[in-house]
Amino acid sequence: MSLFRPFSSRTASPLLLAAALTWLLVACKPAVPPENTDEKSQTRLQAVSLTQVAERELTRALVVSGPVSAVEEMQLGVELSGLRVTALHVDAGQAVKRGQLLLTLDHRMLDAELAQTDAALREAEAAAGLARSNFARGENLAHDKYISAMQLDELRAARTQGEARLGTARAARNTAALRRSFADLRAPADGIISKRLIQPGQVVMAGAELLRLIKNGRLEWRAELPASQLGRVNVGDVIHLTAPDGSALEGRVRAVSPGVDDATRTGTVFADLPAGLLQSRALQAGSYLEGRIDTGVQKVLALPADAVLLRDGFPVVFVLDDAAQAHLQRIETGERVDGFVEVKSGLAAGAQVVLEGAGFLTDGDKVRVLPASDAPVAPANDKKPAK
Repeated sequence: MSLFRPFSSRTASPLLLAAALTWLLVACKPAVPPENTDEKSQTRLQAVSLTQVAERELTRALVVSGPVSAVEEMQLGVELSGLRVTALHVDAGQAVKRGQLLLTLDHRMLDAELAQTDAALREAEAAAGLARSNFARGENLAHDKYISAMQLDELRAARTQGEARLGTARAARNTAALRRSFADLRAPADGIISKRLIQPGQVVMAGAELLRLIKNGRLEWRAELPASQLGRVNVGDVIHLTAPDGSALEGRVRAVSPGVDDATRTGTVFADLPAGLLQSRALQAGSYLEGRIDTGVQKVLALPADAVLLRDGFPVVFVLDDAAQAHLQRIETGERVDGFVEVKSGLAAGAQVVLEGAGFLTDGDKVRVLPASDAPVAPANDKKPAK
């Protein structure tokens, strides 16, 4: 018996029919267009907007911190020793006027001295008046030869002695009155009492500080600057400060120290603050504020601050080449003013820099640039300086 069955037409018919159906299905399948690989790859790229390194006018400024101090703080005391304070008429924080009585010392002994000198002055005035009258009568008698020339000279000398004693008595009285006035401490100027160092009943010493007075209530802001920055500040420069309550203050440089300290190598800038801050309690002496000193307007290369990143502690940007590839570029920056940062080195004018989306890039990434309508570009050559 043969192991192989002969191939018959009955067996082949189903196979041929299946093959024909398969061919028809393949032939009738609609054609699928090839995928657009370029478009898909573009949509997968990081979308960024660009800005341009451009020259613009920036307000040059120095940012520094310093204390608020009194323009002139007067240390008040008395010129008498060993007297007790009998009345204290003011307290710290109180506004006073020029000539206002601040405190009183025990002046009973001084009153007695003044009364004694007043009496001595009246006695001297009477004696001097009598001597003048005697000399006048003596002149008439000497003219008629009723008294000798020697007697007239004696009358003249008595008049002179009387005038001298009157001057001495008047000086003594003025001295006593002056000492009596020392018992009343009065304000030498308008201002605000900043400190009280005395209590009623306390015995004082001459020259000891008893009260402090901020003259006219005027405050100033002081800042220490190194020699390299001190020369950039001029009298009249505007200073922008922020008060402890968040409000903005504006001062103006009144003076700049002509030299620097030998030890610290720094100099001091003095800036006047608006009047009335101390009276309204908007600011207190001793506050420590950060200030920005505007030192002029200068044209510099600048970028929007959002385009500058920090990598490993250094400022960097992503620069776009002609192949839409972003390259990491380290730069040197200067001052930041109103959202723009000065570019000192590392970029040339006109360079295309990634603005939005830079934080998601790495060196060498391909990017997709958004249209100009969607990508804000830094305005160049603004005629209006940044404030």
